[in-house]
Amino acid sequence: MKTFTGFLLVVFLNALFFQTAVAQEENAALVPLPSLDDFTRGENGWAFGLGLGVEYESAYEGSDEFGFEVDPAGAVQWRRGNDIFYWAGEAIGWRGLRADTWLFEATIGFDEGRKESDSSDGRLDGLGDSDDEFEFVLQTRRAFSPDWRYWLDGRVIATENGNLGLFGVGRRFGHRIDGSGSELAVAVLFHDSDYANKDFGITAAQAAASGLAETNLSGGYRSVGLHYNYRHYINRNWQIFGEVLYEHYGSNIRRSPIARSNYEAEVGIGLIYVF
Repeated sequence: MKTFTGFLLVVFLNALFFQTAVAQEENAALVPLPSLDDFTRGENGWAFGLGLGVEYESAYEGSDEFGFEVDPAGAVQWRRGNDIFYWAGEAIGWRGLRADTWLFEATIGFDEGRKESDSSDGRLDGLGDSDDEFEFVLQTRRAFSPDWRYWLDGRVIATENGNLGLFGVGRRFGHRIDGSGSELAVAVLFHDSDYANKDFGITAAQAAASGLAETNLSGGYRSVGLHYNYRHYINRNWQIFGEVLYEHYGSNIRRSPIARSNYEAEVGIGLIYVF
């Protein structure tokens, strides 16, 4: 793990400071935001990206334990004009650009749920494993101008165990239109009572088995979050990406015994080869 992380950092530093890579053509991405990968190089047809990312993140929602995780990165994409259909690991979806300033996206994803073993300190013992589930995501982004320098973001995540809503605003840095550069977004999240209790509620049976207090949460405000994304093309085929995510929970979440911390955080970096 440390060797892999060190390799990524060496490549990252070479790309930023020594500029040994050849110049990347400025091919227009569907939307020039680093958070939305686009491997099509502005062309219709099939596109493929494959790589690996390493993340240092909270062990589970509300955890004060952290650990490393290595995950595949990339996607299979098919573009036709201002529409891209994609398959990215546990998600399949579509995104489309309309009138240069409206982006719509629909995704069906898979949530693996939480396991008792996610806590190495045994803090989830007696709570059982939560079920895996599908989630349906609808998203709309509205830019203030065609260069997507500033934008608004609205998102709804619907699952069989509750719903989550997000409202945010973002700022893109850099001037390239190929999807490289960086961006920063701030968002406020809301959930219904089912979604709140999915991650932070404790039933009477779980309370008896775990020794934690029975907890039933109401819906409403969940958290405020910051999300930073970075993407850089080393050459025509290789790109490096990174992200930092911070979510600060509201008082309703913090009263749950499962919430050992008042925030969730994640730092990730990775490499993708674009075919």
